[in-house]
Amino acid sequence: MINLIWVLMIVIGIVFAMINGTMDEVNKAIFQGAGEAVTLCIGFISILVFWLGLMRIAQASGLLDKLANVFRPIIKKIFPDIPDDHPVMGYILSNMIANMFGLGNAATPLGIKAMEELKELNGGKSEASRSMITFLVINTASITIIPTTVLSIRMNYDSASPAEIVLPTIIASVFATVCAIFIDRFMYNRKKRNRVK
Repeated sequence: MINLIWVLMIVIGIVFAMINGTMDEVNKAIFQGAGEAVTLCIGFISILVFWLGLMRIAQASGLLDKLANVFRPIIKKIFPDIPDDHPVMGYILSNMIANMFGLGNAATPLGIKAMEELKELNGGKSEASRSMITFLVINTASITIIPTTVLSIRMNYDSASPAEIVLPTIIASVFATVCAIFIDRFMYNRKKRNRVK
């Protein structure tokens, strides 16, 4: 569906430009945008390689395991349906830690693997389980301590103070995550009450 929306937007834009006689401007924007995209990607690569390298060092030193152990009791309360010491807990914790450091590219495969394990726990049903919904909500809101991607964009566009976004990001992401958990619990309890009726 998203692909269809993008194609429609491009086609409508080109047809509109042909009707208005602004095809030269559209061509210029296409090539300029492509050039900026490549420059931006190269800037992203340097920042992501740095943070992914730090994550690898943290993993090798055992720091990620210690962080996971700190968060494990909290995660157990958030996901009461998941059995103790199930492999999915490791994927969920790793996903959350990667998101905390703004490493969405590293968090995505972990999140997909966590969802696969949660689906297996759900018996392969097509309807999402409580844990799957909760994980999706938390993953979407995700507490972020270091917004790597935003920092990279701000540095690439010569921001006077690229790191000034860190504190507002922490506050906003903590607030979003807390609200997401409360809404998730509210909706789950409401659905549970409706089933009882």
